[in-house]
Amino acid sequence: MTGLAYWLPVVWAIILVAAIAIYVVLDGFDLGIGMLFVVVPETRYRDVMVNTIAPVWDGNETWMVLGGAVLYGVFPGAYATLLPALYVPIVLMLLALVFRGVAFEFRVLTRTTIWHRLWDLGFMLGSAIAAFCQGAILAGVIQGVPVTDGAFSGKALDWLTPFSVLCGLSVMCGYALLGATWLIWRTTGSLEQACRLWSMVLAGGLFIAIVAVSLWTPMLHAPYLKRWTDWPRMIFVAPVPILVVALGSAFLRGIRQAHSLTPFLCVLGWFFLCLSGLAITIWPYAVPPNLSLWDVSSPPSSQLFQLVGTAIMLPIVLVYTVFSYRVFRGKVTEADAYH
Repeated sequence: MTGLAYWLPVVWAIILVAAIAIYVVLDGFDLGIGMLFVVVPETRYRDVMVNTIAPVWDGNETWMVLGGAVLYGVFPGAYATLLPALYVPIVLMLLALVFRGVAFEFRVLTRTTIWHRLWDLGFMLGSAIAAFCQGAILAGVIQGVPVTDGAFSGKALDWLTPFSVLCGLSVMCGYALLGATWLIWRTTGSLEQACRLWSMVLAGGLFIAIVAVSLWTPMLHAPYLKRWTDWPRMIFVAPVPILVVALGSAFLRGIRQAHSLTPFLCVLGWFFLCLSGLAITIWPYAVPPNLSLWDVSSPPSSQLFQLVGTAIMLPIVLVYTVFSYRVFRGKVTEADAYH
């Protein structure tokens, strides 16, 4: 296979991975802040936490929509195979995202009633369920789905395994850490100091989770193991664990020296390395371990048409995203209000 038929799916795979990575960056700390409500009972602190994300949170799901559109339009074979296998966690995730969005707004309108606490609980649970489901969905893709004649041939709960539970809990821990380090960057006073303590605990949990998932993943399928053990393929993955440890050292130094932005950037680096390692591990499968990118991709003409539209719209979305975060930069205090 040569020419456009070969390279277009590769380009689209890069765009898909980039969309997932940007979504994790933007919505990860958003969901993490919701989960951190469990350790922040005071309404005044919860309001500050929410106000750090209130101006920008609506646009964070844009990148999830882009990922779904790419899967549907460019890799329809993967879309048709993976969705039936992952209907349950996908539907749960979407319901949780909808409910947390409603809770986000209604908690302000019911500030003086018992409903305020209930909406806070809904925001917290919606964030936690969405984060867990995203980890479980990722695990479902990595561990593979049974395919017969190009179609899913398994059961509705095949995705629910010890590995998917581990990945779900790992993503919850990682998002909570992103939220805590975001608050270190964006808040002041006692809330910032508390976030530094929570970050240390959550970083330890995430590091253990990264090690556990990294050791488990190569054992799922023989091609995965070859990526990590065969020469020269191991050249591509060998730097990942080294960089994880290096970022961990920088993270601890940033926390101890009271840096504001360094811990957040280090955690983003951890997520980038994890996604990179997973992408290298499962390449070139779209539906491991049976269907490659080229097996499930749409015709080159269709991919090229969509690529033109994406090339026009994607820079606009990126510029708007950067602009909105720049406008609402800086520390947020109890004196500030968004709603």
